[in-house]
Amino acid sequence: MEIITAGTTPDRLAKPDWFTGRVWQTPIVEAPAPARVRALRVSFEPGARTAWHTHPLGQTLHVLSGIGLVGLRDAAPRVIRPGDTVWIPPGEEHWHGATPESMMCHIAIQEADAEGQVADWLEHVSDADYRRAPD
Repeated sequence: MEIITAGTTPDRLAKPDWFTGRVWQTPIVEAPAPARVRALRVSFEPGARTAWHTHPLGQTLHVLSGIGLVGLRDAAPRVIRPGDTVWIPPGEEHWHGATPESMMCHIAIQEADAEGQVADWLEHVSDADYRRAPD
């Protein structure tokens, strides 16, 4: 067993290659093999969001605070709130982030594939896609 003491894992600013705006990531777990689970606490400042991406084995998001958006290709984004859990199937192109007016924090849980990959990153989400009226 390993206990990671609160406050000992540093927050890190997410790579701008994969995010728009300021996004902070705090690792929760990157389990050693043969386990494949990875989890992060991700905090988005207002207007911040991921780029389009997919996950080879899918992804679960669980919203902790704030108000967020999650979007799929050719669809209006959906609003997500604290307590909401979102399942994104393998290979589904999507993005997620904060609304323009509110921060949002979620836990992102995904598994690595056999090669250790957890995400396939695509292009940045356009302002038009981001600002599309939510469903």
